[in-house]
Amino acid sequence: MNKKQIFVVDDEVHICELIKYNLEKNGYDVDIFETGEELLEKLNTVKPNMIILDLMLPGMDGLEVCRTLRSKQDTKKIPIIMLTAKGEEFDRVLGLEMGADDYITKPFSVRELTARMKAVFRRINYEPETQNEAEIIHIKDITIDLNKREVYKGKQLLQLTLKEFELLKILALNKGHVLSRDVLLDKIWGYDYCGETRTVDVHIRHLRKLMEDDAEIYIETVRGIGYKLKE
Repeated sequence: MNKKQIFVVDDEVHICELIKYNLEKNGYDVDIFETGEELLEKLNTVKPNMIILDLMLPGMDGLEVCRTLRSKQDTKKIPIIMLTAKGEEFDRVLGLEMGADDYITKPFSVRELTARMKAVFRRINYEPETQNEAEIIHIKDITIDLNKREVYKGKQLLQLTLKEFELLKILALNKGHVLSRDVLLDKIWGYDYCGETRTVDVHIRHLRKLMEDDAEIYIETVRGIGYKLKE
């Protein structure tokens, strides 16, 4: 089996070396880059299985790099996990809006990083567990195509990240039922999450923005518990 190739982009050399050492111990091939420009040049010839991208980079920052990758046909589907020393919600939301599949705030443990990577790879390779699972789900004017992994509002295709799609999917498959933040974290992230559950809130907020759901027409907040998709 070929090893998965990971590109790490961070101008902090000690962090790159730490990530490279530990990921290679876990069976990955790792290339490191100090700038976004170096990454983009390499992508002209090699496409990795995943990019771990720092937000604060010299020259082109991580958000601009992410936006560039998502705008190109040959790189738009490469999974991206964004690293940031900033913990503010604003920065996390920006990363998600630019198309990052996940984010992790420095300082972080390599164990958590590898767990997040595996969760993203599981979502990419996901197949329905049963043949009885509905292929298309309709919620008002929202259409969720599980096979194509596409979501439409009317005739408009919504640009969801992998994690946003899985979040909407699990809510849709359990429409009318309240799902707690802890349940959503466990089902979607796929591991025991050590941080705050507000990561779910960030993804829900972005979903609502895409769905124009300011009035909670589709996704209802159940105070103190979690969320449910209205029937």
